[in-house]
Amino acid sequence: MSYVLPNPQLSDCRRLFLRRHEVLVDIGIHDFEKAAPQRIWIDVDLYVPLVASTPKHDQITEVVDYDFVRDVVAARIARGHIGLQETLCDDIASKLLANDGVRAVRVQTSKPDVYPDCAEVGVEVFRVREHVLGPT
Repeated sequence: MSYVLPNPQLSDCRRLFLRRHEVLVDIGIHDFEKAAPQRIWIDVDLYVPLVASTPKHDQITEVVDYDFVRDVVAARIARGHIGLQETLCDDIASKLLANDGVRAVRVQTSKPDVYPDCAEVGVEVFRVREHVLGPT
């Protein structure tokens, strides 16, 4: 699998990722979706500057911990019903990007059980900390 850097201003970053994190979520706008929690797959990429994520003493405190990502996801899900995957993606991305060690984030959510003729349906958002890119 090849990888294309989403923004050249991230070339000095390490990419941490969480793939196919499977959670049950109370999500959906249709009545049939509200009957029970749905299975959601969540993929996350965090872009962390190498200068802030290269451990000198091989200690977890020197890097962004994967538990942080899982905790953010769990906290959002625990807040209750979510209508749209877009809302879920945006909420997770905003919380992850609020961590001072994270320069950029990509969050993708997908529902694998919605349509029998599709592997999954989903949404993706990519955000870079504003002060990194400068004014638009």
